[in-house]
Amino acid sequence: MSNHITASVEFYFKGEKITSSIELDIDPHMHATGQLPDLYPLLAQAINLGFYSYEYEMMQAEAILYNNAKGLIAEHVEDGLFDFDSFEAAWVEIQILDKLQAIAQDHLSIDDLQQHPKIKNALLNAYSLGKNN
Repeated sequence: MSNHITASVEFYFKGEKITSSIELDIDPHMHATGQLPDLYPLLAQAINLGFYSYEYEMMQAEAILYNNAKGLIAEHVEDGLFDFDSFEAAWVEIQILDKLQAIAQDHLSIDDLQQHPKIKNALLNAYSLGKNN
C-alpha cells in the first residue's frame, strides 16, 4: 500500500499571503527512518524561501495542514490534521504482520493470517516476547 499526502502551509508576511505545498510519498521515509522528514524546510524550498529569513520564521509559526491523503495515511488525517503517532503505530503493525504472514505461509501453509486470529495472536505474542528480550 502506498501512502501519499499533500502538506501545505499558509502565512502572511508584510501583508502578502504566501502559500507553499508539497506532495509526499511517506513510505520511503518510514522505511528509512521510521518518521517523516522535517517538513518546514521542504515547504520553504518549494517556494525558494531562505532558512534564515523572516518569512521562514513566520512560516514556522503556522501549522502545516494535510490533505489528499491516500493509503493507510488517509485513516489518520482529519480536518487537515495528521495524527502521526497513530499512523506510525498502524504502519509498524502492518510491517510486523507482513513478516509474520511470510512465516505463517512458509511454516504453516497459511495464506491469510487474518483468517486465523488465534495463530495471528500467538505469532504477535511471540514477536513481542522476542523483541522485549
